[in-house]
Formats: sequence, C-alpha cells, structure tokens
Amino acid sequence: MKLKLQDIAKSFSDKPILSHISMDVRDGEFISILGPSGCGKSTILNILTGILAPDEGSIYVDDQQIADPGEHFAYMPQEDLLLPWKDILDNVCLYGILHKDKKKAREKAQQLMPVFGLQGYEHAYPDELSGGMRQRAAFLRTALSNADILLLDEPFAALDVITRNDMQDWLLEMKSKLHKTVLLVTHDIDEAIYLSDRILILNGHPATIQQEICMTEKERSREWLYAQADLRMQIHHHLKEH
Repeated sequence: MKLKLQDIAKSFSDKPILSHISMDVRDGEFISILGPSGCGKSTILNILTGILAPDEGSIYVDDQQIADPGEHFAYMPQEDLLLPWKDILDNVCLYGILHKDKKKAREKAQQLMPVFGLQGYEHAYPDELSGGMRQRAAFLRTALSNADILLLDEPFAALDVITRNDMQDWLLEMKSKLHKTVLLVTHDIDEAIYLSDRILILNGHPATIQQEICMTEKERSREWLYAQADLRMQIHHHLKEH
C-alpha cells in the first residue's frame, strides 16, 4: 500500500475536528476527499505535509510508519504562489533550486513543458500567463519534486468555471502520464466524479469518512459526466448527512 492513514484524530482548542480517519491508497491511485466547507478536508492534507501533527493515529508510506511526513509529499494549494519576479522556468524548478540541483531540474522541466502546455513560455513571467496556464505551471512545479504522492488542495477553485472545466479535462488526460499517487481535496461533486478512482466522503462533527465510492469507468468525457445525475444525487445526500 502506497499510503495508509490509521485512526487519525485532530482537535483545535479542545474542539474535535477529525475522528478516527483511516484510509488506504494504492500506488498510482487518484483519490478525492469530498466534503462540505470546514469539515476538515484541508486539515488532513496539513497533517500529511507535516504542518500539523495529529493528536492520535499513524501514517504509513510504502508500509513504513513515518514520523516526519512532509518529505514524502508534494503539496499544491489553491493559489498558484508563483514568484512574480522569476520566469516560469525558474518558478517550476524551485524545488531543484532549493535542493542545489538546478541543472537537472531545468532539463526535466524543459522536457515536460510541452506536456503541460507551457512550451514557448519558459521565459515568460507569471503576470503574462492566463489563470489556467499559471495553474499548469504550479502543477508542474509540484510534479517536479522528488515526492511521488501529490496533495492537491482545491487547486482549481479560484478559476472561472470555463477555465476550471478546461483544467479538469487537462488533469484527466494527465493522470496516466504523471505516474504519481494523487490525493485531491475538493467540495466540487462533478470534479470528484470526473477525476477520481475512488471518492471518500468526509462529513460529521467531528468528521469521519462516511462513504467510499469506487469509480470504475475508464473512458470519461463531459457527456459521460453530465449523465451521472443519479450518482451526483447520491453523493449530495451523503454530504447532507450529519
């Protein structure tokens, strides 16, 4: 098992937020954690990155319990956080620059620029790019880290609906090319249905994983997504449960 969370619990100011969160994630799997705002989805990612320590529970990567989880994960927040004074190539190579391996990072970035739709923009600056291109650059920066588990915290939430749909289409196409294990936090039901191998529904006070939905469809399209009315309604009902 690539990633295992076992009985994770977290409270803030004695207010329980997460209660006995457990999940198993296989290598290369794309998992969405879906839940209403404020239910603790991002808290799970913050625990995995090492920003927060769990009050209880254990984290395993490749079947080994880890004490310092941050080094095993690459995190992408909602904002692209590109440095405005650096061009796109230097922005996406930030991990390599910080770890004194700039040359190798630049070589790999140059190879991946066409895959991420950024060829020709290597020396452009962030304010010269559209919102979708900035997010692709941020995604490339995340993918260029040494971590093989990516944590995506509502990465398309700040985009307009058309650009967000375009980015979801792009990420669906990228899934097979990334060779990464992905944990996506979202409150967008359609996004979870469209992109995921499995959907974990988080809800309650404190939050627990109340439902797991396996997505078996291999060939997906917008037309397929629009036809998922029954599944959308099922998930909506689970999100309303407390």
